[in-house]
Amino acid sequence: MSESINDAVAGIPASSRSSSSHSAGVAGGGSGGAAVVVGDATHARRQLGIGRQGIAVFFENKLAVLGLCLVVALILFSFVGPLIYHTDQVHTDLAHAYLAPGELGHPLGTDSVGYDQLGRLMLGGQTSLIVGLCAGLLATAFGTLWGAAAGFIGGWVDAVMMRLVDALMSIPALFLFMLIATIITPTVPLLVLVISAFAWLNPARMVRGDSIALRSREFILAMKGMGGSPGRAVRTHIVRNSIGTVIVNATFQVADAVLYVAYLSFLGLGVPPPAANWGGMLSSGLSEVYSGNWWLILPPGIAIIVLVLAFNFVGDGLRDAFEVRLRKR
Repeated sequence: MSESINDAVAGIPASSRSSSSHSAGVAGGGSGGAAVVVGDATHARRQLGIGRQGIAVFFENKLAVLGLCLVVALILFSFVGPLIYHTDQVHTDLAHAYLAPGELGHPLGTDSVGYDQLGRLMLGGQTSLIVGLCAGLLATAFGTLWGAAAGFIGGWVDAVMMRLVDALMSIPALFLFMLIATIITPTVPLLVLVISAFAWLNPARMVRGDSIALRSREFILAMKGMGGSPGRAVRTHIVRNSIGTVIVNATFQVADAVLYVAYLSFLGLGVPPPAANWGGMLSSGLSEVYSGNWWLILPPGIAIIVLVLAFNFVGDGLRDAFEVRLRKR
């Protein structure tokens, strides 16, 4: 029986046998490629499911949704509002000073020089939001790169970089801001640079911790073994895997920057008039409260509180959402 089978196989031409083997190899390769495609599709669906779960967790947080709505509303109020509600915030009008809310078409009244308070509140929101967002994002970006590089490189480089961070954190930032503001006339770009110059320290410390935890992971070690550059590892792996920490911290940095702007403006060290800002409105209105002009202090004070709380609510919601994603990985 075995001899007949061998004779039958021997009778098959070599070309036919080779083509059959080639076809079998192609079929095997095709099945392997299909397995890779199926695996990639499964991973993509899993990542999409994790992302949807994170979004669902965020929107289940009522305070986070409220904060997001408030942030959007304040942005529209500050940047779209002046296009609809036109007021003169350059020329004074002493004849219409100290008008109470609702008098002569001024919903929030006027201040000591006749500026419409509602229009000024809108323009003040522009300054607070621009400085807060720009300073917060700039500080977060620089702090992320600094902390990621320090944690990834390690050794004496990490020690030197983080001792510099510790030294800067020991300086009272607010007093330094006041010193700089008394020497140089404050402008919006200057406020952004001064605030971000110290706001990046906390993000750097937080991302450094993530970087130290990630640098011993298998994919980082594999990249090092293949000759990958440290810069590429930091950009493509460390920062990418720390994105949750970065985004959450950015929201808190924006809130802190808004408070710093309010502090400086309240002390008379913000953007000079006629430019409007909420801290300056609060400072000028404080001296008028005892005269019964309460409407000069409530709107900017409430606006600052609402904006800071809104960003903090959003940050808390994002933190919960990213924690879900990390647990599911």
